[in-house]
Parts: sequence; structure tokens; C-alpha cells
Amino acid sequence: MSTADISRMNPAQQQAVRYLDGPSLVLAGAGSGKTRVITSKIAYLVGQCGYEPRHVFAVTFTNKAATEMRERLVKILGSERVSELSISTFHALGVRLLRQEARAAGLKPGFSIMDAQDAFGLIQSLIATTDKARLKAIAQQISLWKNALVDPDTAAAQAQNAQQVDAARVYHSYQATLRAYQAVDFDDLIRVPCELLATDTQIREKWQNQVRYLLIDEYQDTNACQYELVRHLTGVRAMFTAVGDDDQAIYGWRGATMQNLARLQQDYPELKLIKLEQNYRSTQTILAAANNLITRNPKLFQKQLWSELGTGEAISVTRMDGELEQAQAVAMRVSAARTEKRAAWRDFAVLYRSNQQARVMEQALRDLRIPYTVSGGQSFFDKAEVRDILAYLRLLANDQDDPAFIRAATTPRRGIGQATLQLLGEYAAKRHLGMLAAAGEQGMQALAQPKQLQALQGFVGFMQRFAMRAARPASQEPVAALLDELMGAIHYENYLYDVSSDDRAARARWQNVLELLDWLKSRATETGWGLSELVQHVALVTMLERQGEQSTDTVTLSTLHAAKGLEFPHVYLIGIEEGLLPHLGRESDEQSLAGSPERIEEERRLMYVGITRAQRSLHLTWCARRRRGGQEQACELSRFIEEMGLQAQPELADPGASLTPKGRLDMLKAMLAKPGGT
Repeated sequence: MSTADISRMNPAQQQAVRYLDGPSLVLAGAGSGKTRVITSKIAYLVGQCGYEPRHVFAVTFTNKAATEMRERLVKILGSERVSELSISTFHALGVRLLRQEARAAGLKPGFSIMDAQDAFGLIQSLIATTDKARLKAIAQQISLWKNALVDPDTAAAQAQNAQQVDAARVYHSYQATLRAYQAVDFDDLIRVPCELLATDTQIREKWQNQVRYLLIDEYQDTNACQYELVRHLTGVRAMFTAVGDDDQAIYGWRGATMQNLARLQQDYPELKLIKLEQNYRSTQTILAAANNLITRNPKLFQKQLWSELGTGEAISVTRMDGELEQAQAVAMRVSAARTEKRAAWRDFAVLYRSNQQARVMEQALRDLRIPYTVSGGQSFFDKAEVRDILAYLRLLANDQDDPAFIRAATTPRRGIGQATLQLLGEYAAKRHLGMLAAAGEQGMQALAQPKQLQALQGFVGFMQRFAMRAARPASQEPVAALLDELMGAIHYENYLYDVSSDDRAARARWQNVLELLDWLKSRATETGWGLSELVQHVALVTMLERQGEQSTDTVTLSTLHAAKGLEFPHVYLIGIEEGLLPHLGRESDEQSLAGSPERIEEERRLMYVGITRAQRSLHLTWCARRRRGGQEQACELSRFIEEMGLQAQPELADPGASLTPKGRLDMLKAMLAKPGGT
């Protein structure tokens, strides 16, 4: 990267790029060019400071962010040098470390990565309940403990109530089961490497010699475990740059802690603080509202966003009668604005606090034939047919993966029923074996009925034959050929036509399988990976993020959490009401909300994130009435509107109040068709 390129940055950005005298914290406000700063610093390290690319590491939280950084750097440094850089998510870095240090971690190289659904299913099997609320609470508590580096014994000792005692008991069994399965969950991908680095001097020194400079994106979203990982990787040299924004810390519910920002100053007294306050995204009107709002929160660091993009449009605050009216009006206004502003559909986003708000909004957009994409919808890898095929691959990569065994053994159906699986599970537990290995033992054969045994041995023999081939190097046993042969052997396409509601549904599901296979084959060709490495990679990638790299002309519907890191020319923020934003949660009374200032502060930061997604125009709506628990209830305008320095527009009589939904929609269309209609 040339000096001229850096010289075109503002003074604070230049300082952030060039500072190399020790650890630094770059406080990057929304839209202040943090990705440009990170990529420019990497280019500066490699291009002007003599750092070898293989010694420069950058970590972020999403594959999309990592991909964007890599693509920008290719234009500056070229693909050859960028290929040597380590730019990845925290979890991908964790997998890389565990692959290299599997033996020290008590894992085999082909360890399994449990996804959220499998982990949830494992917890359910341990406590034998269908109470989803209890299961979710236990799973979340275990995740929080892991992110705080709290082991099962410590969790049991520190449990403060009956719920935590219950969760600690399950946590102990859960971890023991994971070890037996030779598996880790997502939280373990950070926790286990962190513990390895903390306890093994040789491994720690090895990785510190590899990581000569570390850049951390979205630092405010790190948890205690990730903080320790950074500390162990950088060591006493402490050559790192952390980039984040305390005003955008919105993931406290999953273990992220702003204390990590304060800890940096405590643990690194020489820390250099650099503030990026110039915003390149939004008009001054939008930034003024955002600044007014966020100043209500206690501040670790004082900063004030400003822009040279002019005053811009006024922010509208509109009262709506109810959810249906709100959705229809927003859809009509988006349609009108697209024409008036000569914009594309992708220039518009509708943001909301809760996923449940999307349903009525989707219907309104469909009624007007407006194309849309729901951000954070079902992942490609969550589709049943995709999970079915991945179960076979996971079992081939790790014969201890019991959840994969159960799914593969029963899909397609091959005569292995619940009674057989229960018998096998009990025997495997007594023998401390995976179900696949246990099925081949004489002791199990003596317990099973001849019909059970025949079906079981047929499946086990089939999987073992494929496993032997999958264990060979990719040069000897190409992954593509193995996948094709596996698909032919299990007759999965025929199975889909047998179980699907109609041929069209079967074709769609089979197309998803073919897409998965094509993607796996291309990754195998690109990387030279074998099946085991591919399976581990799949657990870290979501197809939605991969597809999101392709530009499509659709309106974006998104929760505020999922919208973080995105920007749109025109944003509609809906449902700005007390109890919804700020969100009351399960506690239903205002008193409990008022008694939790930390919660209100995080909700305020969430609103701030929503506001700062807007580049040119911002429109806020709220409902006077909303159905809750089957009953219609009056709503109040969110306190955040006043805190932004805004006022709701005067209430207007709703001429469509007595109309049917179709009548209301027809009326709105007619109004829009009039000259000057809005």
C-alpha cells in the first residue's frame, strides 16, 4: 500500500494505521471506516513494515466480515500475499488451533463440531424432557459458563439458585458426553484453545511466535474467554490493535462484556486510545438523533459522531393504528419512495426488535409484489435434507459422533427402530464406546434380536467400508467421487420422493442436496482438504452468508441484532414502543424494567445501532394498539423517541379503521396513485 493511500485518510485513521509502539484500542464509531482502517493497517504491516503475511492475524465475528477484508486486501497486496494472511472468525481460528493441537486437547484430528441443534438435542436426551423453555435456559446457562471459562465443578460450587444447580448437573454430564463423542460445541472452539494456551507453555510459545501481530474486529462483542485467547496469543509483546465501539455493544445476553474494554486499560497501561468520530455513512440529522440517544448511557469513553454529508431529510415519527396498518403503510411508502427517489429495492431496509414482527410485514410486501429477503432466516444448513447428508459425512469423519449415527441409521429408513437404538445406546454407554463401534461387538450381538441385528450390522458394515476409504488421503480417494458413490448407495433421492408431499417438493429438496454436494466438491478442490476437514469447515459456515455475497435487488427485513454491520440508504424502524423497544422480555411489568438499568442501556445501544444503519433517510413508526396474548392492548410511544430529541407527528384520523384488510390495502393503493400521494 502506498503512503499516498494512507494520506487520503483522516488524521485519526492515519494514526490508527501507523501506530506500532504497543497495544492500541481504536474506538470506531458507526460508519467511521473501521474496516478500511483494519485492512489498511494489515497492508501497512506487510507492505511497509516488513511483517511476513503468515505472521499477521485478523479475527472477526462473521465469515462475511472476514471475506470483505480479504477481498479489499487482494486489491492492495495481491492474491498471493493475501493467501498467506490469517483472516478468519474467532471460531475458525479455534478450529485451526485444535486441528494442530488435537492430541494435547485430548481429541483426535477428526473431532466433530456439534452445531446448536445437535447440542440442544444432546441436552434434551440427558434430561429427558420436552420442556423447551427449560432446555433453552439450561443450554444458554452452559454457554455463558463456557464463555466465562467456568468448568462444571466450579459451576456447581457457584450455583446460586435451583435453576443453576439443575444446569450445573446437566453441564457435567454434557461435557462428559462430548468427550465420549470426541466432539466439541461452538463455545468449546474458543474455550479449549484458550485453556490449552494457558496451561501448556510449549504450545503457547509456538503460537505466540506465529502471531506476531493481531487485529481484532468488533472488540466490544468479545466475551471473557475471547479476551483471554487474545491475551495468550499476543503474550508480553502485546502487538495488537483492537477495534470496537462501546456504543454498539448489544450482545450481553450471549456473554459479551464491555468490561473487556476496561480490562484493556488495566492490563495494558501503555494502551494507545484512538477515536474515530467522523462518520462517512449518515447525514448530520441522523447522527444528531443517535448522539442525543446514546448520551443517556454511562460512558467508558466520550465521543461524538459528526458528518460532512449535510443536514439531510428530517426523521419522521408516525403513529399507526395497529400492526396491519403499520405493515401496509410501510410497504406502500417503500414502493412510492423507490419510484420518487429512483432507487433500487436493495436501498431499503425494514428493521425491528423481534422476529415475530416480520410475519405481517412479509405479507404486506407480498401483497404489493415487493421482493424481499429476511436476514437471519433459516440457514441452508438447517434444512432437514442437508442435515441428513451431513450426518453421514460427520459419521465418516468421526465414528464417535452418536447424534450423526442416529440420524444416518434412520434416514432413509432401513429397519433400525427406536427399540434397537435404545438398546444400542445403553450398551454403548456401559462400554464407553461410540454407537458405531459398540454395534460391532459380540456383547451387543448377543443382546439384539436377529431382525434387529441384521439391519444394524448391514448399516455398520456399509459405514465402515466407506469410512476406510474416507480416511485415505484426498489424492488417493477424491472427495467428489466418494460423495457421488455415497449418494448412489443410500438412494436418498428415491427416499425424498417417497416422503415428500409432492414431486415438486421432492425436486426442491433434492436440488438442495445437489447444491450442498457441488459446494463441498468445490471446497475440496480449492483447499485440497479431505472429508474430515470439510466436515469441520461446514460447521463454521452458513450458506446464508455465502449467498449474501451475491448482490440481489430485494428489500431487507431484519432484526436489529442481525442488521449490525450493515447500511442502507433508507431505513424504516418499526414498532418503536415501550415494552417492545426497549424490550420488556418475559418480565411483564414496568417496575422490573425500571429496576434493570443495564438492560435499558443495552436496549438503548440496540436502538442506536438501528438508527446508525441509515444513510440518507430514517423513518420510525409505532402502533397505538397491538395484540398480545390474544388480547388487544394499548401501546405507548418508546422513551427513546424523546431521548432522540424527536416528537411524534400529530395523530391523524384513520379513514380505513373500519375497513377490511383488503379494503384498507385498496384504499392505500388509491391514495398512492394520486399526484403527490405519500
